[in-house]
Amino acid sequence: MPEASTATFEKDNFNAEKYVKNLVQDCVGGPELLQTKQKIQSLSETVSSTLKKHVYENYMQFIETAKEISHLESEMYQLSHILIDQRNLLTTLRDESLLDEQKNIIEEQSLDPNVNEEQQNRKAIQLIKESLIGYKGNLDDKVFIHEGGLIELDSNDYRPICRIHLFLFNEVLVLAKVKNEKKLEFQTEYETKNIAVINIKDLDGVNKNAINMITSDAARMFQCMNPTAKQEWLEKCELAIKFHQVKKPKKAPAPQPPTSLKFDAPQKSTDSELLALSPTASEMGRVIVENLPPDWLVTAPEEIQAEIAQRHFEDSLALLQKCDEHLAQDSSFHGAADVKEKVKSLKASLASVLMHELSNSQSRSLQAALRSSRRPLKLLVEMEKSREACGILLRVCTSAIRTSQRQARRNNLAVSELFFCDVALVASEFLRAFNAKAACTSALIVWCNMELQYFASQLIKHYLTKDTQLEMVAKVVEGVREPCLKLREIGLDLSYHMEGLLRSTLGQLLDEARYRLVDSIGRTEDPWQPYNLQTKTGLRTLLKEFDTLGIDFRAYVTGDTWINLTQATVNFCRHLLQTTESCAFLAKYDSLQRDAEMLIRELFLSQHSIKPPNSLNADMNFVAKNKSYMAEVLLPTAMGRFERIADKKPELLAELHAQLRTAAAPPKPKPRSVYQTDVL
Repeated sequence: MPEASTATFEKDNFNAEKYVKNLVQDCVGGPELLQTKQKIQSLSETVSSTLKKHVYENYMQFIETAKEISHLESEMYQLSHILIDQRNLLTTLRDESLLDEQKNIIEEQSLDPNVNEEQQNRKAIQLIKESLIGYKGNLDDKVFIHEGGLIELDSNDYRPICRIHLFLFNEVLVLAKVKNEKKLEFQTEYETKNIAVINIKDLDGVNKNAINMITSDAARMFQCMNPTAKQEWLEKCELAIKFHQVKKPKKAPAPQPPTSLKFDAPQKSTDSELLALSPTASEMGRVIVENLPPDWLVTAPEEIQAEIAQRHFEDSLALLQKCDEHLAQDSSFHGAADVKEKVKSLKASLASVLMHELSNSQSRSLQAALRSSRRPLKLLVEMEKSREACGILLRVCTSAIRTSQRQARRNNLAVSELFFCDVALVASEFLRAFNAKAACTSALIVWCNMELQYFASQLIKHYLTKDTQLEMVAKVVEGVREPCLKLREIGLDLSYHMEGLLRSTLGQLLDEARYRLVDSIGRTEDPWQPYNLQTKTGLRTLLKEFDTLGIDFRAYVTGDTWINLTQATVNFCRHLLQTTESCAFLAKYDSLQRDAEMLIRELFLSQHSIKPPNSLNADMNFVAKNKSYMAEVLLPTAMGRFERIADKKPELLAELHAQLRTAAAPPKPKPRSVYQTDVL
């Protein structure tokens, strides 16, 4: 008997079947086989326990490895931050060195201090023109104030975008991009009266020495090289804005801008100092103390700037209103004029930021744009900026609606229902935001008319083109009419205007359809024989189809599969009723009713006037029966269907029906002469 051991099973050439055969041959009797089985079973249990032990050890090693990896990941994260800080530091040093080379273009040209200020200004402007590439503006009548290099930052993640060089004049701010060749390429310019500069508080590790410039088209963030440069830019920009408030005399030389706009409150004198003064000086000091503004008013401009930069618009507006109320009650303190000017400038800055915030929602969907516009709209209405705000809101809504319409056309969606739902949404949101501003309602009405005109033009361009089937035309018009009528629920009725915009196009389509349908009558030869459906199933299907159209052919069924009318008559019944349904939908517009009835009338008369050719030996009684059916059954059914859908009586069709009944009436017998005699 072979000895069972784990070494036997671990061999590469181990074969289980061969091993069992050898085991059976070598073992004598059942007891030896059972003994060998028990040994193999014990080996299996030993191997199983060993495997579990190894699995547990591997699992513990895996946990330890995971911990090491976690520690390593933390260290790598810290190392990554260190590298980022080093990179930012090197980038700052590099940019600072590059910007220092161009920081003062005017100083590098070494202006002569002995020359007067006007000549220095002209020379400075000439040097700036020579250093700018691609600038074609006029700087001759401007006053140069300040220049320097900054780094433009991304307003979302504060990532550096590019190096910018700014030239500040009394009327314009010129921006130039620093190229790799250390050249200045003109980028854009802004009027200083339309910009606002906001101080941004420094955040550790994110941005430092940054300022936010609110312009007429966007908000741009710039980073200065150090706090001194930042403070200098803030003062110079405020100086340029202040320049517009200084009136120039007619003949006197141009006034120099004030050196500083920063409001510095006088130091308050202590009581002991006042007592040490003479009575007159003490009284004068008391007057000065009484004329000082409150501390919160002195620091209010800086707090408002910080609130605007942090997007706390409600708090900044509340503080502005508080300043207005205080200035309205007491404006006799020292420096009140400067405070008023600062508050006025900050109001303009806040309004510009809110306008920009409102305009930024134009790339979103309509629902998202309206949701995001509620906050700035509310604040702008409180600031009495309703007219400007409603104009921006409606422009944003126009962009969102037209984008959704293009997407709906590409995806083959119901554009009409989507459009009028969007209009209703805009109108509801508009009335909610400007419910107390009756003057803004006219802007909404004008906007609705303009959008309706654009929508009608796109509807005609894409869905009501030439050769469009009449059934599709009716479907499109009905899809427009129903959602348009729902606008009446919010007090907005555009149905009449919509009808006027589509009237000409729909009239042309009805005329084209009339010529096309009438021309198709009689193109196929009619054998003028009863219609054989071939099978009972076919007959039942046809009867059910015409039941839905309002016609019962059961009285004309003969035999198992015959209808005692021609196939042309049966097919025309289907065709006329379907055409009548489409025309009835169009006839809901009063201006289209006559054209729609004219189409049905001419189509009916074209079929009714068909006669069998002379070469065909047709039964004239059968021909008369078909014509009688059309006049007595088909036409009244079509009239009822028209009236039920259009909710109007078809007067032209009623006249036609009366004429046909008169023509089909049997002739009156001629009166006979009665002769009388006297014969008894």
